[in-house]
Amino acid sequence: MVARTFGCLGSALVTVAGLAGVTWVLNLPYPMIRWPVAKTVPLILLPSYIKMDHDYRQAVSLVEQADQLVNQATSAQDIELGEEKVTQAQTHLDGLPVWFLGYYPQGYCGFVGCSWRFTLDEFETARAEIGRMEAVVFQERNAQTLLTAGTTAVDGAQQAFQTAASSSDRATALTTWQQGMDRLSEIPPETLAGRQSATKLDAYQRDYQQVAGNVAGGNRSGTLVDAAKAFGYEAAVAGQNPPHSAARWETVAGLWETAIARLDDIPIDDPGYSEAQILLAQYQTNLGIVQENIGKEEASARAFDSATEKSTYMLAQNLKGMERNQIASLLQDIINDLEKVQPNTTNHARASEMLRSANQKLAQLE
Repeated sequence: MVARTFGCLGSALVTVAGLAGVTWVLNLPYPMIRWPVAKTVPLILLPSYIKMDHDYRQAVSLVEQADQLVNQATSAQDIELGEEKVTQAQTHLDGLPVWFLGYYPQGYCGFVGCSWRFTLDEFETARAEIGRMEAVVFQERNAQTLLTAGTTAVDGAQQAFQTAASSSDRATALTTWQQGMDRLSEIPPETLAGRQSATKLDAYQRDYQQVAGNVAGGNRSGTLVDAAKAFGYEAAVAGQNPPHSAARWETVAGLWETAIARLDDIPIDDPGYSEAQILLAQYQTNLGIVQENIGKEEASARAFDSATEKSTYMLAQNLKGMERNQIASLLQDIINDLEKVQPNTTNHARASEMLRSANQKLAQLE
C-alpha cells in the first residue's frame, strides 16, 4: 500500500516536472516557439504574460520616475537615483520581446484586466527616451565632476591666498583660483551642475576681481614707492656735505620733487597708500629745507656780489683825496652787504674774511 502510494506520488511528480519542463521550453523567448503557441494554446504562455505585464507596468512607471528625477533634478542625489531608475527601466524594457509587441493576449487580459497595448513605435519611443536619459545622466556626471574639481580648486586657492607669505605665493594662488573658475565655466549651462555653478562662479569672479585688483594695486604702489625711495636716496646723497651752490641745491630739489610726484601717483585705495603718505611727509619736509637753502644761497650770493662790486669800486677811487667820512660810508656799505651773507653758504667763508678786513679799516678811520 505504501509502495503503491509512493509510486503514484513519484509518477505525479515526474508528470508535474515534465509539464513544468515543457511549459518552460514553450515560454522561452524565441519567436519560433512562442508565436505558434500563442496562436494555438495561449494559456501555456501564462508565465510569459505575467512577466510581460509586470515588465510593462514597471517600465512605464520607472520611465516616468526617471524622467522626473533626471530632467527635473534639483540635486546630485536626484541624478544618482534617476540613474538607478533608468537602469531598472532598461532592464524591464529588455524583458519585453520585440516580436510580441502589439499582440494582445485576450484570454489573460480578460481575466486579470491588463490594459497594455505596447506597440513597436511606443517601444522605440521608450527606448529612445531611456537612451536620452542615459546620455543626460552621463553628461550630468561629467558636469558634477567639473563642479567638484572647480569648487575644490577655488576654495583651496582662496585659503592659500589668505595664508600666502610672499607675492609669488599669492600669484600662484591666484593662478589656481583662475584655473578653478575656468573649470566651472566649462560646465554646460543646461545641466544641474551648470545651474549650481553659475551662482558660485559669479561670487568667485567678484571676489577674484577684488583680490586681483588689490594685488595689482599693491604691486603698482610698491613699484612707485620703490621709485620714490630711489629718487629720495639720490637727493639725500646729492645734498650731503653742504654748503652747495644754488644750482646744486636746485638739482637736489628736483630729485625730491620727482620722488614726491611718484608718491602722489598712489591712489588712496591702494594697499601702499599709508606707507606712501609717511614717506611723502618726510620728503616734503626735506624739500622745504632744500628750498630754504636755495633761498639762502641766492640771497647770500647777491649780497656777496654786491659787496665785491662795491669793494672794487672803492679800490678804484683816489682815497687820499676823499674825506674820512666818505671812505667810512663806502666801507659801511660793504660791511652791510657782507653781513647779509648767511652761514653755511658757499660765500660765507670769503665774506667773513672780507668783513673782518673791512671792520679793521673802518676802525682805523675812527
